[in-house]
Amino acid sequence: MIPMDYELRRCSRQCALTGRELREGETFYSVLTIEDGQLVRHDYSSEAWQGVPVEGVVAWWRSQIPTSESKRRHMAPNDVLLDVFQELENQPDQTDVRYVLALLLIRRRVLRLEDSHRDGTTETLDLYCPRLEQHVQVKVETPTPDRIEEIETWLEGLLFARAD
Repeated sequence: MIPMDYELRRCSRQCALTGRELREGETFYSVLTIEDGQLVRHDYSSEAWQGVPVEGVVAWWRSQIPTSESKRRHMAPNDVLLDVFQELENQPDQTDVRYVLALLLIRRRVLRLEDSHRDGTTETLDLYCPRLEQHVQVKVETPTPDRIEEIETWLEGLLFARAD
């Protein structure tokens, strides 16, 4: 069982496979697994990354080590993300985007995972939003490899604003 409250550690800045330090501006991959009932994060350099992780992985994502020259970016307020999440409910062609956004909102503790259930081949997350005082359901739809970059770009535009 996945713990409902969890703390993810920050990027280790070290490749879990090679032990090499990750450099500023370098793209890396992070993987969450469950080990001894705890969520554990492993970071991998691009050259050590072997593609989509094997079964047993809870989540994975691609990121980049910030550079000292990059300006600090501020995350969009939770209310903005929640509004977008609600708008996506009636857009069946954006089910994968809504699922990814739901995971982000769970991580930010805006939504709370209460349960999940499977009906045939379809898995659904049962979530609760204390701000709206309502329950919502989200279909689990992991993005296809060709959609991942598109969703990442869209989310980056939504999530971040540059601080000048």
